Amino acid sequence: MKAEEIELTEKNGLLYTEEVLREFPKVELHRHLEGSFPVDCLYELSVKNNLDSPRDFEEFKASVQFPRESEPDFLTFLDKFKNDWYRSYEDVYRITYNSVKNLINDGIFYIELRFSPEHFALQNDFDREEVTRLIVKAGNKAARETNIIIKYLLTFNRGKQTEEEMIPLYNKLKKLGLPDIVGIDLAGDETNYPPESFKRFFELVEKDGLYKSSVHAGEISPSSQIWASIKELHAARIGHGISTIHDPALQDFLKEKQVCLEQCITSNYQTGSWKDERHHPIGKLYRKGVPVTINSDDPSIQGIDLTGDYYKAMNYLRFTIDDLVALNLSAIKYSFNSEEVKAQLKTDYLNKVSDFKKKHRTR
Repeated sequence: MKAEEIELTEKNGLLYTEEVLREFPKVELHRHLEGSFPVDCLYELSVKNNLDSPRDFEEFKASVQFPRESEPDFLTFLDKFKNDWYRSYEDVYRITYNSVKNLINDGIFYIELRFSPEHFALQNDFDREEVTRLIVKAGNKAARETNIIIKYLLTFNRGKQTEEEMIPLYNKLKKLGLPDIVGIDLAGDETNYPPESFKRFFELVEKDGLYKSSVHAGEISPSSQIWASIKELHAARIGHGISTIHDPALQDFLKEKQVCLEQCITSNYQTGSWKDERHHPIGKLYRKGVPVTINSDDPSIQGIDLTGDYYKAMNYLRFTIDDLVALNLSAIKYSFNSEEVKAQLKTDYLNKVSDFKKKHRTR
């Protein structure tokens, strides 16, 4: 941040610094557990498991995060995701617990945290069902201890799993009957694995009616993939959806069908999907009435969390605190909860906002 961007003052007498915004209650719909590990915990895992990684902490930190001064680069970003950290089920439990416990430092009120059982299980061929149980158990314990409300999405990676592999894994995981799992996420390589390749899988998800779907689309691909994700895969939300800004007809369709975009300012910059943070499309889309939300995506890899993205939204896109409240209420509306649960979340969230404003109102 530049020196002149240290403080934001609004006409209603509220003073906002990044430190104050950290306390602002936030609702997040798009964050990957695999990109949310506290760096110190990851460092401890690497030492414990004698991994080939730097033993100097600062060097280690630099090795696992996107270079702060680097130009946007999708491959550099993806290279930071490793799946060889875990040598035991305890490792999976511990990193999950600490990751969720750390959310309180980002002002999280409610989150739908997504994770790939395959990611955690692949290196050692852990049982995918046991991994899923452990992650939900660890996450729920940490959330209870910090008074965070948490739900989960199961991520399936199209660059690493074929549709024929996804379906039997999905059938196994759904039999766990874990009520806090509320959605299915399709992530991975958009370019080489278009939405149409997974139509049979998502037809099954839609038919079962157990979960709603979020599909990564239009991040580095044209808006045609967003159309296909909604029409062919029954997506209720779209991860990123950057190319929506170039398609006015799609903008109208999203408004009409009430399909929400999960957008991520810093992540979209670092991956190169949108190289001008100061004019990120979320600003224009929000003001046009397109359903959008602000999310962090992979904060530990990016070196900046959701609070940082909120600060950018205020500085770069001139969002007010009331805009941020509206975006969070929209996130509650498009969360994968029942209408009854959404109504209670909205009431509780507005109470949190009221407390925040009272605490930080200037005299």
